[in-house]
Amino acid sequence: MAMPKSVIRINNKNGITFIDNVDRTKYTLRELTRAALRDTGKYVCNRFRKNYYSAFKRKKHRVGRATQYWVRKRENNLQVGVKPNGFYGLFQEFGSSKTKKLGLLQKSVKNNIPMIVKIQSQYLSALESEARAIALIRDKEYKGGADGE
Repeated sequence: MAMPKSVIRINNKNGITFIDNVDRTKYTLRELTRAALRDTGKYVCNRFRKNYYSAFKRKKHRVGRATQYWVRKRENNLQVGVKPNGFYGLFQEFGSSKTKKLGLLQKSVKNNIPMIVKIQSQYLSALESEARAIALIRDKEYKGGADGE
């Protein structure tokens, strides 16, 4: 969705002009929120990968690269999880009868809450300047695992 028209002006016969820029403001708020969630998802996936490599002392393994984040447009929220090809990653995250619970994804989020708040506040503080806000917004659809990003 492209940036809506900037303002709608309605002139009254008494010389009063109403300026409506609600659509533009709603768009800017929604897209800044999505951009903040997108960068948060990248950060959490990278932290998970580092936690995984330090827990198993491996440099390359499929489960470490099997995290993915989804920024959902309609619900306007973030989901971070293990991709379908990271089958054993779920067993390591939640535990089973044969493996102990590691909770690496939970630890990645819990231990980095101050940095997540910093990332989110960086975007939402851009509301003060419209030019800065527009520069932070990218109009592409995003679904990624932060693997090559």
